[in-house]
Amino acid sequence: MPDTGSQDPSGARQAEKLAAVPPARGNVLVVDDQKNMRSTTAMLLREAGHQVGEAADGAGALEQLAQGTYDVVLTDLRMPTLDGMALLQAVQRSSPQTQVIVMTAYGTIESAVEAMRDGAYDFLTKPFQSEEVLLRVGKALERRRLLGEVTLYAEEFRKRYGLEHIVGRSPAMREVLDKVMRVGPTEATVLITGESGTGKELVARALHVASRRSDRPFIPVNCAAITETLLESELFGHARGAFTGATRARRGMFEEADGGTLFIDEIGETQPGFQAKLLRALQDGEIRRVGESTPVQVDVRIIAATNQDLRRAIAEKRFREDLFYRLAVVPLRIPPLRERREDVPLLAAHFLQGFNQRTGADRVLTAEGAERLLEHDWPGNVRELENVMEQAAALCSSREIRARDIHIDAVPPSQAGASATLAQAVEEAERRTIEAALLRNPHDLPGAARELGVSNTTLWRKMKRLGIESHEPG
Repeated sequence: MPDTGSQDPSGARQAEKLAAVPPARGNVLVVDDQKNMRSTTAMLLREAGHQVGEAADGAGALEQLAQGTYDVVLTDLRMPTLDGMALLQAVQRSSPQTQVIVMTAYGTIESAVEAMRDGAYDFLTKPFQSEEVLLRVGKALERRRLLGEVTLYAEEFRKRYGLEHIVGRSPAMREVLDKVMRVGPTEATVLITGESGTGKELVARALHVASRRSDRPFIPVNCAAITETLLESELFGHARGAFTGATRARRGMFEEADGGTLFIDEIGETQPGFQAKLLRALQDGEIRRVGESTPVQVDVRIIAATNQDLRRAIAEKRFREDLFYRLAVVPLRIPPLRERREDVPLLAAHFLQGFNQRTGADRVLTAEGAERLLEHDWPGNVRELENVMEQAAALCSSREIRARDIHIDAVPPSQAGASATLAQAVEEAERRTIEAALLRNPHDLPGAARELGVSNTTLWRKMKRLGIESHEPG
């Protein structure tokens, strides 16, 4: 029960902190099966100027949430029928911007960590002081307000920094976008690594848009699409008569990108001879056209990308070590889609929205369709997912895209892990099966174990061995 006394020095310190926080008023829902605790907390919040609703359990809270909008939900963790963890998940699904503060009488680190991991804004340990409740609720309301502003300006912000086509809110993609925002305005050379289809060029364009060179050209070149004999001419240009067919002088891509950004994709496909000339251009800031001896000064920022392991290429003498370190001033790895499965439904919805806008259709992805997508490993990454969604949207016979409408072809031999051992293949299949069962049984480890036909202990051990995180409530 809140302690309304103010004799404790720690309470005075909390009051000083509270005074420094701008007063914020909002709609707060207090959920607790203990009537005295619920009523006292609600009265405290009303006296502070908040609009307050009350519920005796999670089920009652959901009824109130369905009838009106709340900025903050203050809920006990341990309740009958529907506990605080289940309520937290329900709030996140129905109203992601509502901030949830959990209360626990047990004061265990485990319960607090579990709640925070599942998306709670903050937690309180009973008994707590009045000032502490008001302080936490005030901060939660401020965060709710800021989230509203971010949502309002999100599209403008993403367009400004070239992020409108980069979709994902997984921790891995948030880390990538954070680096883009920090590295973009600098002149640092960036080496983007990642499997084919992960969106390396999109990230390169975002780096360019976030830079001071954004009003200058962004010139992409794919080294794998140009023969070795023509690559030097394409990048550095050539003089008239430099080789058979060179009927006139031509500027190369370095000069075309002067003042802007040159994106060199598939840099791992180049030969050591070309790599030496590229290194010289990076070091000296000048190039020589094929067939000319006069240097040409260029001011270009280089962003390179590859789907190869360049360190292995260095060990095999296929790539120059000095060029690698010149390019990888800032290394940026784009995670494959199988490492950020939580982004799959988001990307699918993004591609579906694009299809609807282009065709005037109104296709929607059902829950079973999303589950079908989550069962696949996506060796072709984002590009493969885009193709699958385009096909499903074009061929489905109704507005809703169900599992039967999603056709995922077998992985071609060239993309399959031909070098994987039988044990690795079995382990990967086991991982996919367990992850799919966990998705079908959220926060229900025993249910997933029953579905898989194993004991809880066996499932837990397999998850630990495979590095699969458990989201089972503490």
